[in-house]
Amino acid sequence: MGHLEFLELSKILLMMALFGLLFVVPAARICSRVGFSPWLGLLALLPVANLVLLWFVAFAVWPAYPVRERGA
Repeated sequence: MGHLEFLELSKILLMMALFGLLFVVPAARICSRVGFSPWLGLLALLPVANLVLLWFVAFAVWPAYPVRERGA
């Protein structure tokens, strides 16, 4: 009692990997599309870092889309 069998452990690890991919892949694609490193998508797995990533992407100047000068 108290020990996980191989099948139970493999199910748990598979579910963790699937949920991780569910968050990391879209975050990495968003980061790469706006000109940042897709490795920033790994921050989506960390509880507070995912909010920091969201705010960073929302308010940063995107390298892929340079800011146009006003009045032009």
